[in-house]
Amino acid sequence: MASREDLGSWLDGGASASGDGGSRLGLPAEGSGSMAPLGRRVIALCVDWAAALGVAALFVRGNEFLPLAVLAVMNVVLVGSIGCTIGHRLLGLRVRVLGAPGRGAAEVPFVGFGRALVRTVLLCLVIPAVVWDGDGRGLHDRAAGTVITRR
Repeated sequence: MASREDLGSWLDGGASASGDGGSRLGLPAEGSGSMAPLGRRVIALCVDWAAALGVAALFVRGNEFLPLAVLAVMNVVLVGSIGCTIGHRLLGLRVRVLGAPGRGAAEVPFVGFGRALVRTVLLCLVIPAVVWDGDGRGLHDRAAGTVITRR
């Protein structure tokens, strides 16, 4: 059951203006391992969407859900196995498992397909991806126990 403290971070608004949303998560303030900035995450998603559109165009034209399916498969396979999508890789980002509160991102070699699937389903629903907590993580990352960091 959720407590008032759990909901507080959602009601307090977005990450602070100083950009230290990751400090409460135990991540460094800057450099490798710090939380990825919103701009880079959005550009990475646009790169991934463009790649999905390109792949979908090779197979079937006129099916508006095929690019979303390609994006979903790409995300589950790539994030689950190597921890980043094509867009993440190009922009120097990586999806990492978040460790215990205040302990930062866990040093595990990959996110795993279960977490990647949860994250991807919520990402494809769009709304969870655009609703952030006080640390700057979307609902999809919070539900999967992940965080996007700089490489």
